[in-house]
Amino acid sequence: MIASLPLFHRIAGQPVIVLGVGDAAEAKRRLVERAGGIVFDELQEGIDKGARLAFVAHDDRVSAEADTIRLRCAGLLVNAADRPELCDFTVPSVLDRDPVLIAIGTGGASAGLAKALRLRLEALLPQTLGGLAERLYAARAGLRERWPDAGGRRRALDSALAEGGALDPLRETSGDAVDAWLAGRAEAEALTTVEIVLRSADPDDLTLREARLLGSADVIAYEADVPPAVLDRARADAARVPVDSGWAADNSKWTGLVVIVRSA
Repeated sequence: MIASLPLFHRIAGQPVIVLGVGDAAEAKRRLVERAGGIVFDELQEGIDKGARLAFVAHDDRVSAEADTIRLRCAGLLVNAADRPELCDFTVPSVLDRDPVLIAIGTGGASAGLAKALRLRLEALLPQTLGGLAERLYAARAGLRERWPDAGGRRRALDSALAEGGALDPLRETSGDAVDAWLAGRAEAEALTTVEIVLRSADPDDLTLREARLLGSADVIAYEADVPPAVLDRARADAARVPVDSGWAADNSKWTGLVVIVRSA
């Protein structure tokens, strides 16, 4: 059993009530505006405009409880900042790869934990993930044409989107591979090579992009003095070859993403 029902609520162009002053209230206003909502700071005006959601960010508990009751009586769902016991819904930490959104919630138990998990995922998921979603959306007609049976379509997509598949979501270039995959030419794709030049021997100095590339590479080609701690950030099942071993002489045996790691 789950304690909350996760939903994505479309509020673009819609009124949303945000009550309160200070940092917490301003954060809620920015959140609403980022999603395209129209903020109303006055409770009754927002109700009259047809708002369905409200955020209450009062420091004073009595005021927070009073406004929460009034809003609920008007039929709104309410989020009361830092008062999970008053909330009809909580606000997750959001990882944005539009149109892909990943929301991490703790039911109000710890916003810090939700943020920490989001930052870990930020290192794994490429900025191009939204582009892959858009390419798949545009390919719906082609998918139905190639696999008329819904079960066949599902199995084909599951295989392509699996780890190491033709459209592996953790691979930067997967969005560009959709047309070739749909036409049955995925095996003809050229090898993708990316180079990482280390700034230090400390793996914590890797950028988010570099850490994600290491975590998604099919082949790691590395110079002899690259620290093992850096290579440990790569996929456990990725092939590893020293750069000075002449690996580039026969690229035909490699497929997918090759990351070349050079020392500082």
